[in-house]
Amino acid sequence: MIVDSVRFGQLEIPDDKIITMQRPILGFEHLVSFCLIQGEDMEPFHWLHSTEDPNVAFIVINPAVFYKDYRIEVNPKEIAELEIKELSSVETYVVVTVPEDPKKMSINLQGPILINTENGFAKQLVLVNSDYRVKHFIMDELPQKETMTPAETELVEV
Repeated sequence: MIVDSVRFGQLEIPDDKIITMQRPILGFEHLVSFCLIQGEDMEPFHWLHSTEDPNVAFIVINPAVFYKDYRIEVNPKEIAELEIKELSSVETYVVVTVPEDPKKMSINLQGPILINTENGFAKQLVLVNSDYRVKHFIMDELPQKETMTPAETELVEV
């Protein structure tokens, strides 16, 4: 598939790398098809780019880069919607907000995006019974972190 992008120009994305949102990203309910753009020069950040709108792309990151103990409790219905067979096939990302002042960069730990790497199904969760917030300032976390190597986000079926 050829994807037009305002940021990256034309991108050729293999069909098996297309992500289909089973539950859309809040505020972007009209968009269901995305791709993940990765690159060594962007690590540990990635772009979750719409294949339907060349203007829509979100900077995302594995939350465990900054929060090694990040834990998501998901019920069996959430697992079923993504047709997850093995929890190890799920990648977790959170949206990064980069304001004019990069020192105020934040991540949304309350609205993680789960991607089943086996079938490309994804969804954004809204964690209602958690201490996670929409804005966690990641620059505050940098001095405390020895490494930027992500651990695995722990998904717990409840």
